[in-house]
Order: sequence, then C-alpha cells, then structure tokens
Amino acid sequence: MKSFTRIAAGSLRQPRQSLPSARHVCHSCQNLRLSRIEQRQFSQTAPSLTDSFGFKKYTLPRSFKPKEVNLPAKMAGPPPPDPARKRLAYIALGSNLGDRIGWIEKACAELDARGIKVKRTSSLWETEPMYVLDQDRFVNGACEVETTLEPLALLDALQDIENSLGRKKIIDKGPRNIDLDILLYDNIKFNHERLTIPHIGIPEREFVLKPLAELIPDKPLDPDRPWTLTRDLLDALPSSTTPITTMTPLSAHHPPIMALNPARKTHVMGILNMTPDSFSDGGQNTSLEEQTLISNIRSFLDAGATMIDVGGQSTAPNCPEVSAEEELNRVLPAIKLIRSHFSDRPVLISVDTYRASVAEAAVAAGADIVNDVSGGSMDPEMLPTVARLGTTICLMHMRGTPATMNNLAEYPDSEGGLIGGIAKELVERVAAAETAGVRRWRIVLDPGLGFAKVGWQNVDVLRHLDELRFWPGLQGLPWLVGSSRKSFIGRVTGVPTPKERIWGTAATVAAAVQGGADVVRVHDVREMAQVVAMADAIWRY
Repeated sequence: MKSFTRIAAGSLRQPRQSLPSARHVCHSCQNLRLSRIEQRQFSQTAPSLTDSFGFKKYTLPRSFKPKEVNLPAKMAGPPPPDPARKRLAYIALGSNLGDRIGWIEKACAELDARGIKVKRTSSLWETEPMYVLDQDRFVNGACEVETTLEPLALLDALQDIENSLGRKKIIDKGPRNIDLDILLYDNIKFNHERLTIPHIGIPEREFVLKPLAELIPDKPLDPDRPWTLTRDLLDALPSSTTPITTMTPLSAHHPPIMALNPARKTHVMGILNMTPDSFSDGGQNTSLEEQTLISNIRSFLDAGATMIDVGGQSTAPNCPEVSAEEELNRVLPAIKLIRSHFSDRPVLISVDTYRASVAEAAVAAGADIVNDVSGGSMDPEMLPTVARLGTTICLMHMRGTPATMNNLAEYPDSEGGLIGGIAKELVERVAAAETAGVRRWRIVLDPGLGFAKVGWQNVDVLRHLDELRFWPGLQGLPWLVGSSRKSFIGRVTGVPTPKERIWGTAATVAAAVQGGADVVRVHDVREMAQVVAMADAIWRY
C-alpha cells in the first residue's frame, strides 16, 4: 500500500455566488471517497457535459478535513518491470558452409547453455540462396525460445554465439557457417538502429515463413495487422522455381532424408533380430558363429540395404519381456560387429528398443538411430535421453504395450476414425518429444502396422499413408513403414507361414513407396531391394 496526503484543507477559491463549487469524482473512485480536486464552472442548463465524461458533481462540505488515505496497490501506478519475466521469441537459424546441420545444432545447444531455452524447433529446410546467388544452398529453420533477456540483450547474446562458433561476415547476406536472427519477440513491435521486430524480411522470405508456419501457423506476425496470419503470408508468396524440402539427419557421415523431394530414393532397412522368439526369424541369428553373422550382414549390404535395424527384445504379442541387461547382451555385440567389420561401407545402424538405457549404450557402441515401437511412451527416460544424445529417433504409433495392443484397436468415427486416430496420437508423441528437447528435424514417424491395428486396418493404413504424411502437425516428417511378413499379409493371401509371405510383402512395400515412405523395414532384403528399385523408378522421379 502507498500513502498519499491531501494538501488543500480549505476552500480553494471563493466561487461565484451564482454557480456552485464542484468536485469531480470518477464513478470507479466514488466508493473510496477520493479524487482529484478541481474548481470548475458548471452551467446548470448543460449537465450533460460532465455526464458525458462519466463524472458526478459533489459540493465540497465546509467541514471537510484532509486525512491520510491508503490506496490499494492496484491504484498505486504500474508495477516496476520484472527482470525475471519470461518472454517468448522466435529465432531464425541458417547455415550454408561446412556441416550445415551440425552448425545449427551447435547454435541451439549454445542457446540452451546460456539460459535461452529452446522450447520447440521447426524442421530444417534446404533452400536456394537469396539476394547473393553465387553461393551454396542454405539450411534454414526456426526455433521458439523462452528468455528473460530484453530484445537488444538477446541480440547481443545471438551475435556472441555466432562469434563463438567462428562466424566471419565478409559479404552482406553472403556465405556464413551460422546465422541467427530475431524474428518475433513477445508480440511487440520494436524499432532500433540495430534491430527491428518483427523482422522486416519475413513477408518476402519463404525460407523464414516455412519454418514459422510449422511453429505458429495461426499467429499474426504484425500486431498492427492481426488478421494476417503466418500461413496467409506463406500462401501469398509465388511458388518456388525449385520446391524446398525438409532435411532429417541420420548421421554425420550420411546424407539426410529429404522427405519432400519427389525424386528421393527409398531406404531399405534390413532386420537383424538377435532374439530367440521373434515372430518370423526368432533364433535365426542368435546361435550363429561370428563369421556366419558377418556373412549375413554382408549379404544385406550387397543386396542394397542402407540401414540395419538391430533388435534384442521381441515385440510380438505374448512374448516375455527380457531384462535390460539381457537386451544389451544381445544387441551390443552385433552393433560392434557391424562397426568393426564394415567401417568401409556406408551403413546406418538402428537399434530397435523402447528402453532408454539400451538406446544410450547402443548409440555409444555405434548406433545412429533409435527405433522405438512405443513412440517414447514405455520408458519416461527415452525422449530426454535421445534429446541429450542428439540422435534421430523413429516414433512408432502403438497403444498400450505389445501384450495389450491388440485389445486397443478400436478407432471410432467420432474420434477421427483409423487415420485420424493414428495421426492425432502421433501429433501428441511429436509434441512430447519436442517438450523433452528432441529437435523436430530429428524425428521419423512410423504408422505401426500390426501394432494396435488388426487385419484390414493395416491395409487401410497403406491406402492412406499419403494422408498421414500431410496431416497438420506431421507435414514434412519422414516415414518408416514395416509391413514385412506380418499376419495381415497372411490373412489376405492365405499364407500362414511368415517366411513364405514374400510376394504379399512385395505388394505392401510397393504401396508404401507409392504412399511416400522414406524407409521400408524388411526381412527379405534382396527381394525387397529390387521391389524398391522398381517402385522408385515408377513413383520417384
């Protein structure tokens, strides 16, 4: 409470006899018996003048004596600025020199290290240079950050990060290893010789609007034009001569997946189950001599596999869960074997696990990707672990656990049906990953054929894969499809033995490629690699 004392005790001035002295009291202050005291002349024939301003006239009594009055805090003036208040800002990320994605990831790590919390990121987009055309293609993105820094202090921090990462500005808008710009800050307009917010280049730059439209599609970017949203500005731009595409890094030594490039090639992921009880190939690899296992892996690579998925825990229904220690004993030797014997081959290794401890050990042993059938839901440490490791993760759609999933395969039309249900639940898993610190550009999706989907539901998923790809909140992300030898193929074809479902699997693989899959996970690598090569020739050009 603040204390104020009135300083006038008597009449301010003898008024004219024909007109009363008056005191003006705002209606909102009337109950407090406090107001600004003024001496004014009022015409008794025109009371509407004061009424129109919401004031009433009161005659100041002669018995009035000033006293100290305590004002409520809310009337004591605006509170001082809170230096610890958190603001939301959007930062542009760019690079076109060296390891472009690597530089951007280092910049995001620096933001976090300096207390500028990266809450969400867009995808990364490969774009043609703008303004200065004689330079390499850029990787661009945006991130949503939470900060207590004021605009100019935030600008100073960003420029210091650029300098710490070795940026040297030689040509304006020319090549740079890292570029950080403030696009938006806490819904304000800010004008200074060093900084303008919103960034003046936003409306004309597709490489800025694409990432922003992923993060805030329905947000007005200019406070003075609240009816113009991010997506409106993006839609108003002319079409690019070269369509831009998202980029999903897989490892520092392999090209990223370009999920929106219509001419991209489909990855073939060979399945290497180190389990005794997998539904199709249980025990096939567990008792092999090392040289025989090496020969099998070499046959995968020679046939056209670009990835190998190593698993140590069966996720088939009714299979017992093994300990984390047992799972590690199964997968780590295989991962180390691939790395030691095929160091000269461009092979990517995925670890098929839903345990954070197994994922971390596998990555330390040489795995590039974590393939989690639970989408990060079965182990609460999985998503924070993957975020800390900076590894790409495949989030598969599943309900419940492998033991309960087949009882959870109902998708009511009132809740979006099969495709809507899968999409909405995957959007939730993506959001959970982002909340845990996983960058959006490090996420791959899997519709989860055979997991909380039975019979013809799996066929419906293949029919509508392209719908899932462009579902709001999932656009631009790459997709892995694992249909190989699964029971729905046996039901449709009448082939009861999983190993004999090659022809049915081939049809599903072709359908996955047509629907936009970026990776197909298969047992029969030689045959399916041929199917993929033909399907790519037909649909990827």
